[in-house]
Amino acid sequence: MDDTLPTKTVLLNKAVEMGKLLDDHRGLDVVVMDMRDLNFWTDFFIIATVTSDTHLFGLERHIKDFVRENGLEILHRSRKPEGDAKFSADASEEWRLLDLGSIVIHLMTERMRSFFELERLWSAAPVVYRTQSPLNSGSRDSGSMAHSSKSS
Repeated sequence: MDDTLPTKTVLLNKAVEMGKLLDDHRGLDVVVMDMRDLNFWTDFFIIATVTSDTHLFGLERHIKDFVRENGLEILHRSRKPEGDAKFSADASEEWRLLDLGSIVIHLMTERMRSFFELERLWSAAPVVYRTQSPLNSGSRDSGSMAHSSKSS
């Protein structure tokens, strides 16, 4: 195995740290999903709801800082959906995808998150970290962490 590649445990910890980072900066309904048994192209999804363009850009900046400080790399950055007739031209600012290879981060407005329902689409994926928005839970300290029982 290449010693420069992070181990599965390290990736799990980094994904959870990024989930907590998004929660700390007021990302709503943050969820980290373990995708390792469901596909070959990524290990974790992180999904968070943003409340505005400014909020999206701020969370993206915090993720970029975390990536740089932790020796990770953003392989691709995308605005979604591109060219979808169902959405206006400014809808591309409603979903930002940051692809780190083993971790894919989705920053989405409530409208995009409700429409695409990624958690439902990938419902077989174990959730390893989840927070609820204060509107749903009554508290910002509602985060939980549950490591999967798989060996790393």
